[in-house]
Amino acid sequence: MLTSSEEDLMPAGLSIHVGLNNVDPRAYDGWDGQLVACENDARDMAELARGAGFDDTVILTKDATVDTVTAALRQAAGKLKGGDILLLTYSGHGGQMPDTDGDEPDELDETLVFFDRQFLDDELHREFLRFHQDVRILTLLDCCHSGTATELVDTPAPGEAVRLMPVLKQQQIFERDKAFFQELQRELRSTDGDGREPGVVLISACQDDQVAMDGRVNGKFTETLLRVWNGGEFSGGYEAFHQRIKKAMPATQIPNFFTTGNPDAGFLAQKPFTV
Repeated sequence: MLTSSEEDLMPAGLSIHVGLNNVDPRAYDGWDGQLVACENDARDMAELARGAGFDDTVILTKDATVDTVTAALRQAAGKLKGGDILLLTYSGHGGQMPDTDGDEPDELDETLVFFDRQFLDDELHREFLRFHQDVRILTLLDCCHSGTATELVDTPAPGEAVRLMPVLKQQQIFERDKAFFQELQRELRSTDGDGREPGVVLISACQDDQVAMDGRVNGKFTETLLRVWNGGEFSGGYEAFHQRIKKAMPATQIPNFFTTGNPDAGFLAQKPFTV
């Protein structure tokens, strides 16, 4: 049995799982963004996290507001210390809007479509900067991030839903709320941190010119991830995990692997979900 001092030396893991099957139509000019499997994704990823030793928080649909998710991230930032790990999973719609600060090659900011408004990728980055620089952060996003999805070679089959906020709706909401988002982008530019940011591993559901598919039980990406994980039977590091998921996905939806903050080789080589 471990002593209290030995327990204090062991890494801790916190996980946050966000899943939205719809959004508030009052916030999106009548669009409710109805999906089927996002709440299931959040619950199933929380179950995986608990089995790996994480202390999990699940945030579903109406509770998945900017304030609630931000508060959960800030609470985690206040608890985790160097060597600990944060797991963040999101299932829902993705979107984009014009980038005014010049940090995006395609001049577009990606967004997570929360219940009450879109959450900019730069907002998520700002929250990650609150964490100790030696905290490991793993982010899994089962959504689409691209306004170029109209260039798809293959269109979804009848009855299949995609996790993309419609491009016309993205444009309408941005025009309606342009002043708010441009001021938010200016504010985010002034809070870039001191360069000591934690290492972040991101595995997302698809490439910029593809959409993420919903499903009857889980999203296509989450379903495949869970199958590859196989109750913990998977062995290998994060890049191998991504490659196995990628190999099992259709060519129309290729998961992306991306890092920020220079996660160290030890983190990348760990078995996924290692606390």
